[in-house]
Amino acid sequence: MEFFVYIIYSKSLDRYYVGHSQDLDDRMNRHNSGRSKYTKTAKDWEVKYTERYFTRSEAMNREKDFKRKKKQEIY
Repeated sequence: MEFFVYIIYSKSLDRYYVGHSQDLDDRMNRHNSGRSKYTKTAKDWEVKYTERYFTRSEAMNREKDFKRKKKQEIY
């Protein structure tokens, strides 16, 4: 099985979102149809970056790493 860590961007919100998924196409459909809690305010999300992993735990750790770095930039 493959898992993806992805970064998406909404031009209307001028905001990025980092996540992970096993099925990136389905996940993007959920982001753009308003069926995702944190991204439902926009419907123009587009993939800017992806990484592929063989286990969910690797993908989750990488997602956390991205989010940790993002917070460090803010503070």
